[in-house]
Amino acid sequence: MLTAITRAVSPAISECELTFLDRSAIDYGRAAAQHRAYEECLRELGLHVISLPALPDLPDSVFVEDPAVVLDEIAVIARPGAASRQPEADRIAEALKPFRPLARIEAPGTLEGGDVILAGKDLYVGLSQRTNESGIAQLAAIVEPHGYSVKAVEVRGCLHLKSGACYLGHGAILANREWVDAAAFTGYRIIDVAEDWAADVLAIGDVILMPAGFPKTAARLESGGFTVRMIDVSELQKAEAGVTCMSLIVQ
Repeated sequence: MLTAITRAVSPAISECELTFLDRSAIDYGRAAAQHRAYEECLRELGLHVISLPALPDLPDSVFVEDPAVVLDEIAVIARPGAASRQPEADRIAEALKPFRPLARIEAPGTLEGGDVILAGKDLYVGLSQRTNESGIAQLAAIVEPHGYSVKAVEVRGCLHLKSGACYLGHGAILANREWVDAAAFTGYRIIDVAEDWAADVLAIGDVILMPAGFPKTAARLESGGFTVRMIDVSELQKAEAGVTCMSLIVQ
């Protein structure tokens, strides 16, 4: 059974880091309710959910994907590019210890899990405002002995690579060509988004979980042979969230 590690929304989420969105008021109660619904959706899709307690001193800590990259053989504890998020790394390391051997990205490297797309043995890593060349080089040195290839992808106009592209399974990638260099995904079928911010989707088995509010992109996915399930995470999206960033999937 797949396991999803999640963390409850911090009551300080309104103080989250923002890069490409203007700050707007976040209703903590609504955000927490949407996050609980997200966890329940994962359960309905067959995952065992380990819900970690909220961290009031770390506003972005609900976004558990960013402090780690989980592979079958190892978990890489990242070093977030936003200094305020770096304390999250040790907290997520504790949660992952029972599941995987751990390796770490060290200074001066920065790496956030939202910049890492895993497609089979291919790791595409966004060169972004949060992930630098040193972080990518360190990741490559850690994972290549396990048979993975690492390729850097230019990110422009969005926070993370997964804001602009996500792997759907079955050799297909959903991409926003305005935000990422889709030419990097040679050999994959590209499905283009129809709306900005629609590319961050989570493939769970044969189901693509995506935020509500992107009906044209959902229709394209369905036309491409995918089953789509939509979920309202609108309050969390004010913190530049997507559906991938709120869980770490461990097999």
